[in-house]
Amino acid sequence: MSVRVRRVYDDPEPADGLRVLVDRLWPRGVSKDAAHVDEWPKGLTPSAELRRWYHAGEGSYEEFAARYEDELAAPGAAELLDGLRESVREGPVTLLTSAKDPGRSHAAVLVRLLEEA
Repeated sequence: MSVRVRRVYDDPEPADGLRVLVDRLWPRGVSKDAAHVDEWPKGLTPSAELRRWYHAGEGSYEEFAARYEDELAAPGAAELLDGLRESVREGPVTLLTSAKDPGRSHAAVLVRLLEEA
């Protein structure tokens, strides 16, 4: 099982495997051709309300992660997460994000949940 996080602005690598964009909005300045995105499951991304709350600095990363996990437990998101888990079992998966600090973003939460399964 291999899952990793990379910034969508980084050049694709052969080891990326399935490239999954995990941001709700398309990243600025990146063409769809240049991004080499295989999947874009918007239902796996944090809600607009949660993103605004976190980026406004109103809470800690730990609280953001807990709230995001609650959102991922909803039926539609849970189904998408299960599908991504299956993809990870089949081969390498790279989660793509435009976050400046992927290690303290929703992508890191997804990696943890995928590795726990």
